[in-house]
Amino acid sequence: MYAVADAITVRGLHKRYRSAVAVDGVDLDVHAGEVFALLGPNGAGKTTTVEILEGFRKRTSGEVSVLGLDPQHADAAWRGRVGVVLQSTGEFDDLTAREVVHHFAQYYPDAADPDEVLARVGLTEKQDDRTRVLSGGQKRRLDVALGIIGRPELLFLDEPTTGFDPEARREFWGLIRGLAAAGTTILLTTHYLDEAEALADRVGVLSGGRLIAVDAPDRLGDRGTGAATVSWLGPDGPASEQTDAPTAVVTRLAAQFGGEVPGLTVTRPSLEDVYLRMIGVGE
Repeated sequence: MYAVADAITVRGLHKRYRSAVAVDGVDLDVHAGEVFALLGPNGAGKTTTVEILEGFRKRTSGEVSVLGLDPQHADAAWRGRVGVVLQSTGEFDDLTAREVVHHFAQYYPDAADPDEVLARVGLTEKQDDRTRVLSGGQKRRLDVALGIIGRPELLFLDEPTTGFDPEARREFWGLIRGLAAAGTTILLTTHYLDEAEALADRVGVLSGGRLIAVDAPDRLGDRGTGAATVSWLGPDGPASEQTDAPTAVVTRLAAQFGGEVPGLTVTRPSLEDVYLRMIGVGE
């Protein structure tokens, strides 16, 4: 498989629609083999940025390299190395899941075995069912099957679990982890912060068309070093203290209570806390 140090490299990316600026000078690197989650509120520029990376939308200015080529001028061979799973791939109500995957396999010169792909996404038992009777989660698995049938090196996932119930979401996460473990680079957009934390090696936050932060989920912003909140159950009820030295507070409380501290918890800012602060919510 063709390999590059960074699957995606973006420098100074701009996209304007007349007087409106959708993407405003984005610099981004997505490393080969990683899962990268792009976060941001509606209108932040996520969809525009991803569509430019996929080669579906032209940029106003900037440099973009995806798998070593400019997607704006890439050919069919490049397209075969990229998988795209949109929010809705399409409806094939009168075809079975197996028929759909076999049909799409014909578009690729080195397609994976359709039956193996169906097994990989957990649809073997449903392969002879017409797609109209599949559940929402099963249809999403079929979307992924179509996205990976061409053996892509890079897979784009747009809001992959929107509308899923909690059980279906976690099953889908297992599928994504399996793809990543097999070496597929994945760029996903999601509004679910727990999804980004569960799946992504790194996350990027877009706001107002600008990439304002990139880091591992547990280090984004000040999550790893920010003030912790120590909470406990005191004589007069629940109590808490914000501190940069939680160990010292816990030690003091342990001495005060003569051992175990009732109801003790130590928490740092969640990914959601940091994200909302970054995009200016709640300020």
